[in-house]
Amino acid sequence: MVEEELARFSPEKDTFLTIGVFDGVHLGHKHLLSKLVEQARQRDLLPGVVTFRQHPQELLSPQNRLAFLTDLTERSKLLKEEGVELVVMLSFTAELRQLSARQFVSLLVKYLRMRGLLIGPDFALGRDREGTVAALRPLGEEMGFTVAGVPPLIINGEPVSSTAIRAALAAGDVKKAQALSNRPFSLHGKVVTGTGRGVGLGFPTANLGTDPWQAVPADGVYAAQAHVNGRVYRSVANIGTNPTFGGSKRTVEVYVLDYDGNLYGKEFKIDIIERLRDEKPFGSAGELAKQIEEDVKQGRIILQSIDGE
Repeated sequence: MVEEELARFSPEKDTFLTIGVFDGVHLGHKHLLSKLVEQARQRDLLPGVVTFRQHPQELLSPQNRLAFLTDLTERSKLLKEEGVELVVMLSFTAELRQLSARQFVSLLVKYLRMRGLLIGPDFALGRDREGTVAALRPLGEEMGFTVAGVPPLIINGEPVSSTAIRAALAAGDVKKAQALSNRPFSLHGKVVTGTGRGVGLGFPTANLGTDPWQAVPADGVYAAQAHVNGRVYRSVANIGTNPTFGGSKRTVEVYVLDYDGNLYGKEFKIDIIERLRDEKPFGSAGELAKQIEEDVKQGRIILQSIDGE
């Protein structure tokens, strides 16, 4: 299986690779990728990333499966925006897990023409995580590729990591998540059938169908920007269970300001900009409608300050 997947790629020249999940493609990843691209160009090699379709933890510790920050399509797009020219997606399987470090890097040399390997902090590959920088260097000398490590990027005394971003989102701290990624946290999916209560309240919302394993910020109301049909609209998003109406299912509902049209069935994306308030139950639909009106006013002020209007 591993060889079958690798055989689908045929780089036009020798490569300089890094390996990892790269979920979120955050500032720590960008720090490593900038060095990868720079050094690859200096050596006239093709900069490439070997990444995984599933987070290794899905196989190693399925009971502690991690929510993902970016899906595979978005991850590939973000990697290429950093100058990566070859993105290799591998399935993290029991077979791959059992490969020794020697077996795995020999496959990268054979199929991907690897001549250099740059790896991030705490990285190790191969069975029992035996492939540390120190262990890989003699293999590189033997097989014809260089090995180097890159230290972590530290911001405010904390290493930038996908774990830190997930923790920030779980706390509703979307500004910290944005600071660690250098872009707003985004959700995207298809608009699915909702309860229709928003229409009755005077604020028709689009119910965004997200992947159940997509990381989502803590329940609350957020100022957001919706990308619809190539345009960006100011929006207010409610994440939660609609406690005013006794809801139990967690949803992402988006009120797209100044948009007149049917969004049902459309794919669209929202960038979550700032938390406005906690989600809480109201005594009546009227009280809730009045609060939403205030949320919209506050959201407009925040979003106008961002887009300069």
